[in-house]
Amino acid sequence: MTTVSESPTLDEQLGAFADSLFGAALATAELAVAHLGRALGLYATLRGHGGLTPAEVAIRAGVDERYAREWLEHQAVAGVVTVDDPARAPAERRYTLPEAHAIGLLDEEHPAYVGALADIPPVLARTLSQITGAFRSGAGVPFAAYGLHDMQAGFTRPAFATSLVAEWLPALPEVHARLQGGEALRIADFGCGEGWAAIYIAEAYPNVTVDGYDLDDASIAAARKHAADRGVADRIRFEVRDITDPSLAGPYDLAVACEVVHDLPDPVAALATMRRVTGGGGAVLVIDEKAAESFTPDGDPIERLLYAFSILHCLPAGRDAASSVGTGTVMRPDVFAAYATGAGFRAVEQLPVEHPMFRFYRPVG
Repeated sequence: MTTVSESPTLDEQLGAFADSLFGAALATAELAVAHLGRALGLYATLRGHGGLTPAEVAIRAGVDERYAREWLEHQAVAGVVTVDDPARAPAERRYTLPEAHAIGLLDEEHPAYVGALADIPPVLARTLSQITGAFRSGAGVPFAAYGLHDMQAGFTRPAFATSLVAEWLPALPEVHARLQGGEALRIADFGCGEGWAAIYIAEAYPNVTVDGYDLDDASIAAARKHAADRGVADRIRFEVRDITDPSLAGPYDLAVACEVVHDLPDPVAALATMRRVTGGGGAVLVIDEKAAESFTPDGDPIERLLYAFSILHCLPAGRDAASSVGTGTVMRPDVFAAYATGAGFRAVEQLPVEHPMFRFYRPVG
């Protein structure tokens, strides 16, 4: 006997949709609360202690006790911190931050670090009205208006710290062999942001020099500070520079662009620069978003995240130019391949590197 399942009623569909929006609202609000915990040093204050009262947290973090208590109670309800005896008077409860949660929130080089996600709400608060205007006018939103260079660095730094030298560069065998052999290679980091990729390369290979290029003044200032703090500023040069500038000179043994190409108004011109400055036998490595091969409205969480980022940042920032192809975050492999061939490359190899968020392209020829 065949059982025919009934389609959800209108009320059931409405209830499910309302539940999904409620979940989104809850997640957004709790990200903002987590941002406060990081910005005010509340998580850092709790870390490593066996239980602190609201007054102790307030004194150590330099905040008001009543606000601290409300924040701690929320974090306990949300399961971020634990509380030793919920039945005690509010002022007497002691709160602990589990070390696993502390790592995820605070350890910027750990592969499980997700603390940068908490910076999304203030970025949107700064720019949402400009994005609304861009939707109406078709214009863009300046990258600098977002003030997200720290957040952007927070997304990529854990992967750079754990995988760039250990997994990604070895996917270019001839380049990796020269690096391992101690050759004095020249490397260019296109769209370097706060410079962490360049810094980890310089730390791993003491004979290498790296030039990092980015148009964002704040990112370059941060990159220079990071390089000085890590003791590699003598082998890294960071410069505010348009990577489509035809006067940008090589030669480079390797040119890298991570999470950059989809943001550019003219990705073909940038790729053409990478091809030109490595034309004497160098290699090109482009790391970009792992968008699906083709559009499918199946609710995939990665696609949802990429489209959301595209709407709120990458597409508006990429259109802040007199002329723009308007790629957006969801740059599918065939789109990138078309850009690469338009820049003069003969073909594009996808490197066998597994990562949940990134694809690894090697344009050749």
